[in-house]
Order: sequence, then structure tokens, then C-alpha cells
Amino acid sequence: MKYMVAELMFKALKAWHEGGYIHMVLSDRKQVSFPVDLNDKLRNASHDQLNNIEIICNGTGLHWPDLDEDLSVTGIMEGRFGKRDEQQTFEG
Repeated sequence: MKYMVAELMFKALKAWHEGGYIHMVLSDRKQVSFPVDLNDKLRNASHDQLNNIEIICNGTGLHWPDLDEDLSVTGIMEGRFGKRDEQQTFEG
């Protein structure tokens, strides 16, 4: 499988939902979080659906099987959270 350099830089070791945010611990030990409200599918999901997160593709992606939603770790780091209008990113 081929990877972009950025994909190799950002790998998730752990991911969870807490307090309306998705949190990740990356391979460099940094913790990254974003509000579920920034993603169309996550915004309307139940607590159980949000908690069912799988780390996929050797740590380069997150998958919510109950919601059929996938986000790349690189995309999250770049401020892309699966919103219809990708121009709106989280700045805060």
C-alpha cells in the first residue's frame, strides 16, 4: 500500500469520544481533538455510535461502522472534518 508522507507522519494510536469531542493520541504522543458538531454524520449520532470508533489503515484513518463514516488522520490534522462545505474548518 502506498502512503503520502503526511499520512506516515500522523498515525492514530488511540481514539475516543468524550464531552462532545473526538480525541486522538498520535504516534508522536500528541493529543488532537475536534468537536463532533463539525462533522455532518457525527453531529446527529448517538453516544453509543460515537463511542464505536475503529482505527483503520495502519493508524491513518478513523472509522465509525455504525455511521458508515471514515475520516483520515491527515485530513483531521488539516482541518477537514467531513463537512459538506470543506471550506469551513475549526479555528479555536
